[in-house]
Amino acid sequence: MHSEEPEGNQVTPSTGQNLDPHLKRYAARAEGMTASEVRALFAVANRPEVVSLAGGMPNLAALPLDSIAAEVASLIAKEGLVALQYGSAHGLPALREQICDVMSLEGITGHPDDIVVTAGSQMALDLVTRIFIDPGDVVIAEGPSYVGALGTFASYQAQVVHVEMDAAGLVPEALRQALAVAQAQGRRVKFLYTIPNFQNPGGVTLDVIRRAEILEICRQAGVLVVEDNPYGLLGFEGQTYPALRSMDPDNVIYLGSFSKTFASGLRVGWALAPHAVREKLVLAAEAAVLSPPVLSQMIVSRYLSTHDWQGQIKSFQQMYRERRDTLLAGLDQHMPADCTWTKPDGGFFVWMTVPEGIDTKAMQPRAVTARVAYVPGIGFYADGFGSRQMRLSFCFPTLDRIREGVRRLAVVLEQEMELLRTFGPASRRISSGPQTPSPDTA
Repeated sequence: MHSEEPEGNQVTPSTGQNLDPHLKRYAARAEGMTASEVRALFAVANRPEVVSLAGGMPNLAALPLDSIAAEVASLIAKEGLVALQYGSAHGLPALREQICDVMSLEGITGHPDDIVVTAGSQMALDLVTRIFIDPGDVVIAEGPSYVGALGTFASYQAQVVHVEMDAAGLVPEALRQALAVAQAQGRRVKFLYTIPNFQNPGGVTLDVIRRAEILEICRQAGVLVVEDNPYGLLGFEGQTYPALRSMDPDNVIYLGSFSKTFASGLRVGWALAPHAVREKLVLAAEAAVLSPPVLSQMIVSRYLSTHDWQGQIKSFQQMYRERRDTLLAGLDQHMPADCTWTKPDGGFFVWMTVPEGIDTKAMQPRAVTARVAYVPGIGFYADGFGSRQMRLSFCFPTLDRIREGVRRLAVVLEQEMELLRTFGPASRRISSGPQTPSPDTA
């Protein structure tokens, strides 16, 4: 039988005593830090015989690795004493200027001084949460939302309120209602967290007309907007949408990253914040890491100045569009009629809903046994919802692997539906809440 103890607080079967001698020493916020329930399954899912439609790892095969290697060697030879030294928590000035050029593609007019370079945008989100959230404060987020964000909010003891999305993204009226309920309950809403473009995990994009309405709702309510935009330049028709930050510079903190448009392993992201907030972010960054890695920043800066990075992004767009099309074609061909899914026009992910009575978390071990992996939907909610959903990622596998993965998944679903018809739905264990992600579920 499974212990009722939360994961991480395991007990011995014989004595019932807790195995963690430090349990009573932890801060209260550590209770919200739990490992993903599917992490052990991914140790199996990462075997080569398993087709993984789970991880959000970018496909780096299109990068010009030889020329990048030459640039890195030149960088170390000529500027190694700087590249291998401590730097400022604010980030390299040259890179901050280049980041302004990158953001201008989405209509943002930013100043380099208001950019804080971080070790990936996940760190930027952690810093923003750290300086704004007190225990019990409310963060409003799309439902579903990025698992890494939910883990961060939980670690700072925030209460997440999910707001409905449809095919056009976050629903403004649902946002109004959520804010009104929180106000009536006397709860403090600190910010709205949103991924407006090719959302992770939903794959939907916030309608341009809705963007202005949502910003106005937040302004009237005195609620900050945190815009997380790692996929914004990966539209499959070459389209870019106006960033929320471009429409309201005073009330939006913009989070960006080079993980999806260059190299995730370099861990270079940034936050663009109103000037006063930027000061707090720099202080928080100094406390967290002293300085982000200078070498990684210099590699990104050298890449932006010596390579056709916009042409490279177009190559990524074409590659991911072909993978998206292959996944959607496979779903159309193989999936049972009662399944539905989103049709993203950019990014990495498709969000699929399975027939009533099927629990995607309970089904996942059987899917891995059938040599296909996905991420169950409950990981993308803070409140136990998502049992009928799953996230499918098309960014990393080859086209043939995508086709085979979809075929295997359809077989597993058909078997689950047959069991459902024979025995009825199984009882479902409600998720205990947000979990700390791994690169497999990013």
